[in-house]
Amino acid sequence: MSGLTYSAALAPAPPMTAWRLLLAGASVFLLLVYSQAWVFPLMGEEADVSQGGLIRALYLPAYAAGFLLLAVSPGASFQALLRQPFLVALMLLVAASTLWSIAPDQTFRRVFAAYCSALGGVVLASRLKWSELAEVTASAFAVLAVISLLVPLALPSIGIMQEIFPGAWRGVWSEKNALGGNMALGFAIMGAAAMLNPRRRMIWWGFAGLTLLLTLMSTSKTSLVALVLGLAALIFVAIVRRGPATRVAILWLAIVGAGMGLGVVLFAADAIFDLLGKDATLTGRTEIWSAAMTQIEARPWTGYGFGVVWDDLGPWAPLAQMTKDAGFVPQHAHNSWIEQWLGMGILGLAAFALFYAQTVLLALVALFRDKGAYLAVPFLIVYSLMTITESIAVTYNDFRWVLFLAIAVKLAWPDREIEARRG
Repeated sequence: MSGLTYSAALAPAPPMTAWRLLLAGASVFLLLVYSQAWVFPLMGEEADVSQGGLIRALYLPAYAAGFLLLAVSPGASFQALLRQPFLVALMLLVAASTLWSIAPDQTFRRVFAAYCSALGGVVLASRLKWSELAEVTASAFAVLAVISLLVPLALPSIGIMQEIFPGAWRGVWSEKNALGGNMALGFAIMGAAAMLNPRRRMIWWGFAGLTLLLTLMSTSKTSLVALVLGLAALIFVAIVRRGPATRVAILWLAIVGAGMGLGVVLFAADAIFDLLGKDATLTGRTEIWSAAMTQIEARPWTGYGFGVVWDDLGPWAPLAQMTKDAGFVPQHAHNSWIEQWLGMGILGLAAFALFYAQTVLLALVALFRDKGAYLAVPFLIVYSLMTITESIAVTYNDFRWVLFLAIAVKLAWPDREIEARRG
């Protein structure tokens, strides 16, 4: 960083007015509600996030926060959304799936939740600069990290798993992998906040250390791998942005490294499973995938409708057959790509793939042109890894999807657009 740039970074920040504080608080609050960190402490281990009038009602304040932020800058939000045409197409397909859904009334209700959740991501991207988006998101993760530290210490019967994986920390979520995965994501975001806000870098690196501790206490090896990849991505972005010669060398090494990694995955998968302490079925996930693909064969083009497959308990419903094939009752597909195919068919899967590809391409461009790469690239790497084993894409009331949308739209809506509107 040049002396001029560094001096500008350390220049006094503009004073926070009461209105700006309110909007920042609403943004953090929105993410905290979508984190679902309150569901397990409030409802217990048997809570079903997709059902229950009380749980649905408790998401309404997050929806209200999203509409408040939309009311502040509706024009910017609309224009920013149009910069991601594949997202628009994807969300239209979500609504259209009501026409062929096996449970149209439920799909219609989920479409409303999905649209409100997507709105949260769009309004965050349209009104916040990269440095602000990083700090707002990091603030939400900081709150979650502190609570996830205090609960196991003060209430170990809640914060620490007692039966399955005894001794593993789960914080305020129902199981250890949720804590580990969220803290791995939080580490990448804390690191980005530190890089984008040099004046407060020690604060954010301190919280990043806390997320590392919580990831270790969760004993989730997959989450630890994700955290390390996020850290490597932060270092990668920092090196690439140093200069043209460095960029060429690092990109070449990255391509070679990615090729070697792919080779290991293809030809030495057993060694990876042994290292992570996993079985080759990924704790039964491959059985779910196989059962889901069997159901997809019956309706490959349209799927069964957005957000309803896992709630139809009829004896002839897709879930009944998947339960029979897998040998247990799955809660979701445990794969974001299969989930889209199952719910919205090939059209939905293609729309998500195009939206994802556009986002990744914009992130690669940002490596050379935009400091936002510090947030976008590490997040996308960790998020992409999570999509392989979790259904966290094109969903509702989930802050990981909200954050993906925020970063995707923000990549197409640069800081200069926001600065121009602020004057």
